[in-house]
Amino acid sequence: MVARNKIYFYYAPDDTLADKITSLRKAAEDEGFEFVEQANEANIIVSIGGDGTFLQAVRKSGFRQDCLYAGITRTDESGLYCDFNLDNFNELLHTFRNEEMEVRRFPVIKVEVNGESSFYCLNEVSVRSTIIKSIVIDVLIDDDYFETFRGDGLIVATPTGSTGYNKSTHGAVIDPKIPCIQVSELASINNNRYRTLGSSFVLNKDRKLTLRIRQDGNDYPIVGLDNEAYSIKNIQDLTISLEGNVIKTVKLKNNSYWDRVKRTFL
Repeated sequence: MVARNKIYFYYAPDDTLADKITSLRKAAEDEGFEFVEQANEANIIVSIGGDGTFLQAVRKSGFRQDCLYAGITRTDESGLYCDFNLDNFNELLHTFRNEEMEVRRFPVIKVEVNGESSFYCLNEVSVRSTIIKSIVIDVLIDDDYFETFRGDGLIVATPTGSTGYNKSTHGAVIDPKIPCIQVSELASINNNRYRTLGSSFVLNKDRKLTLRIRQDGNDYPIVGLDNEAYSIKNIQDLTISLEGNVIKTVKLKNNSYWDRVKRTFL
């Protein structure tokens, strides 16, 4: 088993965290861990904050395939990605030292824009109109035409991302053990002239989804990748797939994904 002892902390600057960070570093160093100043030097990347901070830690570190991620929440933050909190940091250290530690593997979406630039996301990619006009998108599955969407936009979510933006649009919550993507609509237009499926649909991991933007004056949509927005000029099409990359996170025992869903929503 590869020794993992180089830790990088990712967190938003916060004076109220300074003393706590110092004590966390000391506790880790006492257990034989080494702190590094750059994410690319670490084999353990720990975010301190809620799920938004975790998503940023993954993005800013380049969706590393060769390290473990862990999320620590503070008392006022939710954490569907974060199993630990500031009060049980020692348990996190013990988990890293345990050869039988449990690791979750979350699938990552790959997004190609105009067949050129590639981006990744752990939660979802969304395409939305930026003007007071419906956006028109031709939807293709494995290069076969499926439907033409008219409305505010579309969301394509991973299973773990299904509890986020997707859920707010009445999409289904998907078990993360099912590698798939879910497509949900934002305010679709359905009448005698225009028609879409009108509900979310789920595609197997091997499917390729293509979204072709109709060039009708709405050529500058906002593309959201997790919790960051990208304004890319003249978007013609997005190709979305699950490429096989996964983000590995440390699992706290007796804390399943559905336990966290229950605590968050029920």
